[in-house]
Amino acid sequence: MNNKLITLEAAVRRYTRDSMQYASGAALPVGSDAVVFGREMLRQQRRHLHAIFHCNTQQLNLLAAAGAVDVAECGFTGLEGFGFANGLRRAVESGSMRLEDYSNLTLPLRLLGGAFNWPFVPTTSNIGSDLQHLSTEPGADYPAQRKIPEVIDPFTGRIVGALSPLRPELAAIHVTMADVEGNAIMLGTEWSRFELSRAAQKVVLLADHIVDGACIRQYPNLVRIPGLLVEAVVYWPFTSWPQASCGVHDSDDAHMKAMNQALATAEGTARYLDAFVFSWRNRDDYLDLIGRELIAQLRAGPTAFLLDPYRQWILPDAQIEALTAAGVGS
Repeated sequence: MNNKLITLEAAVRRYTRDSMQYASGAALPVGSDAVVFGREMLRQQRRHLHAIFHCNTQQLNLLAAAGAVDVAECGFTGLEGFGFANGLRRAVESGSMRLEDYSNLTLPLRLLGGAFNWPFVPTTSNIGSDLQHLSTEPGADYPAQRKIPEVIDPFTGRIVGALSPLRPELAAIHVTMADVEGNAIMLGTEWSRFELSRAAQKVVLLADHIVDGACIRQYPNLVRIPGLLVEAVVYWPFTSWPQASCGVHDSDDAHMKAMNQALATAEGTARYLDAFVFSWRNRDDYLDLIGRELIAQLRAGPTAFLLDPYRQWILPDAQIEALTAAGVGS
């Protein structure tokens, strides 16, 4: 058994650095994302990140609001029903972060290109629009020539666009469950986490549950991220809070709204960081911060039944702690 369990603190310390190209995978802007990984990066004062998010989430919203991101590449930047991402907006409007905007098709196509190690990805999407013509790269003209340059299809002579592939240095990917070897199952929408896991140079999984390997052997067809792609696995319940994790818990709507409102100003961001980033010391503190009663309510949502087939294989915390002590972070 190749035990890849590691603590959150050790994972961020080992696999992240200032100025790195960092990606995270989410199921829609308000769904499964490794939000707590971003919190820990702020705790360890990572700066000057080049962030790649298929969809902006509260993780990128927070990182941008805290001034940790210099460049972000996104396919969508809102928070759906919770409004526009105020921290991201403030960073862009202040000039502290530049945003390269793509579409929900072309951003995952770039990840697919990175996964296949292609030199470029041909596309007919975004051509002739400001997604092609407008670039925030320093010195870029309008229309931009380097963002999605035009190439000729050698078979038909047709003019198409060329997307640059993405190969981020690290991807922190939230999954519903994983075994200690990094074989992972995701419930709900996948939203390009499959492509991201193949494109990234290194992958760290953030799992709501750690399961016995028998679960993976029972459902091998559901393993969308195999362990051979994974450097390390972090066990962290409510990884995506205040966002949702399908089958595990609903979104914390009240906190989603309050968080976004706080990130709209520098003063509100500072208060939020003090209360929800720097205030906890370990996983129990983090769960206490959310509130045990609220956790029980969020876990009793309408998708909870989706986890039922796998519950018999979920490992207890005490066993996970012992395995983590003997894992890659020991």
